[in-house]
Amino acid sequence: FLCPHMHVFLSIAPRICILGPPASGKTTVAMWLCKHLDAIRISQETLLFKEALPLTKEAKAYKERKQKIPNALWANLIQARLSNVDCIKQGWILEGFPENQEQAWMLQSSGIIPTHVVVLYAPDTVLIERNSGKRLDPVTEEVFHTTFDWPRDPRVQQRLVKPEDMSEEEISKKLLEYHRSFPGVFQTYQKFLKSINADQPCMDVVSQALTYVRTRHRSAAPFTPRILFCGPPGSGKRLQAALIAQKYRIVNICCGQLLKEAVAEKTKLGELIKTYFDNDRPVPDNLVVKIVAKRLNTLDCMTNGWVLCNFPRDIEQGEQLQRAGIIPN
Repeated sequence: FLCPHMHVFLSIAPRICILGPPASGKTTVAMWLCKHLDAIRISQETLLFKEALPLTKEAKAYKERKQKIPNALWANLIQARLSNVDCIKQGWILEGFPENQEQAWMLQSSGIIPTHVVVLYAPDTVLIERNSGKRLDPVTEEVFHTTFDWPRDPRVQQRLVKPEDMSEEEISKKLLEYHRSFPGVFQTYQKFLKSINADQPCMDVVSQALTYVRTRHRSAAPFTPRILFCGPPGSGKRLQAALIAQKYRIVNICCGQLLKEAVAEKTKLGELIKTYFDNDRPVPDNLVVKIVAKRLNTLDCMTNGWVLCNFPRDIEQGEQLQRAGIIPN
């Protein structure tokens, strides 16, 4: 991976899913990857107990009534969290989600597509045994194990607590549910999915996961595509763009997201755009074209190709894009 463009690859914000059955070590792996990549960890627990999103209260109400939180509500919660400035700027690691194919499709239709999916696996007997030995550090929220991963620091050992974990019967039920649901998730993400055996020392699992998420996928497209999606509101442009980007591993460009990223990065253009955002005014065409043209001229877009939706919206914007040398094929 030592190439002149290495800095370009590493500067792309990570978008990673860590999946696997209960007690496979998802939290531990996600936390280590966050430390190495400086990304934001998003899990069901952080969404319910650490966030103050408009939908958090609604999701908590289901939890309190001991009802299953609907797939659509989870997907909307995740979409709301991932559109925050910290996730746009630093990237994200989504832990334990999606759990089934419907959730995966809902994320896709919102334009949320991971670049890497890590799936942990281990025999059910190992996972059931692990579940009973789990210990939680209430200070750092790191997960340890009495047999597999005991901390060396005596101070950490002393403050570890036993989490309110599932009984053997409950974890067996959860494992059955996981094995039933997972094939659909595998089918959705198989082109950029890596399975890692979790029944080995913790740091070996982390090391393999880190090596994988630092790789760049090659494009599967037969030529360098430059695709423009047009259509009226609600016609499904974003979903089709997301699916094509996923299938051919090309760069999915959403105009609104680019503007948010420019504001988050506090560039000169971003500062200009922010004034329009703050006053609820439309961003002028010339600024939008500059941002779009700059992104489409980066190495990953020129190498792998791109798909653009929601821009241009009229003849004038289209002509400005052409003058900027952006011509779809």
